[in-house]
Amino acid sequence: MTTTSAQASLWSKLDADLKEAMRAQDTVTKLTLRAVKTALTEASKAGADHHLDDTQVLAIIQREAKRRRETAAEFEALGAQERAAQERAELAVLERYLPRQLSEAEIEDLARTVIAETGAASARDLGKVMPVLLARIGAGADGKVVSRIVRQLLGA
Repeated sequence: MTTTSAQASLWSKLDADLKEAMRAQDTVTKLTLRAVKTALTEASKAGADHHLDDTQVLAIIQREAKRRRETAAEFEALGAQERAAQERAELAVLERYLPRQLSEAEIEDLARTVIAETGAASARDLGKVMPVLLARIGAGADGKVVSRIVRQLLGA
């Protein structure tokens, strides 16, 4: 697959890290990165121009991380600790490529600022707060966590 110069940085890093994991016989990293590369290839074939920029690559990595986070929680609920640990190990590999995640305290501080700026006063104003807050946070936090914090602050 041909990569654009914009995507070359993250795409190349994934390629290089996959090769290194294969050399080091790091099975978890190798399998995780192969799964990400498969998801990227599928996404690039589905697009009209067959190219993914760094933002799109990052979004796919985030989706894969979210999937593993949720699967690990499901396995834990079922008492399958070994499978949950495997999912968490894969999640740790994916988190290497994601921006630093904000702490709940940092999200709450930003949420309070946005609530004050938008004049939000109740749960009905959630629609005014969330788009502004998510735009500021970007890939720095899971949307579910952000939503939960904003709902708490708005008394929902």
